[in-house]
Amino acid sequence: MSLDFRWSRFDELSTREFYEIVKAREAVFVVEQQCAYQEVDELDPLAWHLMATNDGELAAYIRLVGPGDKFTEPSIGRVMTLKAFRGRQYGRELMAEAIRFTEQRYPGLGIKIGAQVYLTAFYASFGFEAVSDVYDEDGIPHIDMRKSAVA
Repeated sequence: MSLDFRWSRFDELSTREFYEIVKAREAVFVVEQQCAYQEVDELDPLAWHLMATNDGELAAYIRLVGPGDKFTEPSIGRVMTLKAFRGRQYGRELMAEAIRFTEQRYPGLGIKIGAQVYLTAFYASFGFEAVSDVYDEDGIPHIDMRKSAVA
């Protein structure tokens, strides 16, 4: 089965949808990764939210922050596939959709991400290149990566 994608602004999400997003993000980023941090932040109300569902169930998610809100460029973050849906290549579908939407919405700006170091090769396969040294973010090694604007 493939994923169904739906992009929404924060104010377009129902209370139930945002609850499902937060519940999933906390399950992955706080509980699984054993990382205590403020998962919901001031960028959520500014962001685009991509819900990827499989047969009506949230399977994967990405948050897109516009240019100037986090980095100069637009930024894709909170990239995750829920545990029950891993091993199906949904992360690749999700990232491809996020890049497509970002480049369409913000043409000519490129995309910058703060990637967990262990995912560097995954992001590099989409054209992202490291642009910083490795740094610690909430106890997890990260590196900034950038994908150049489409010509």
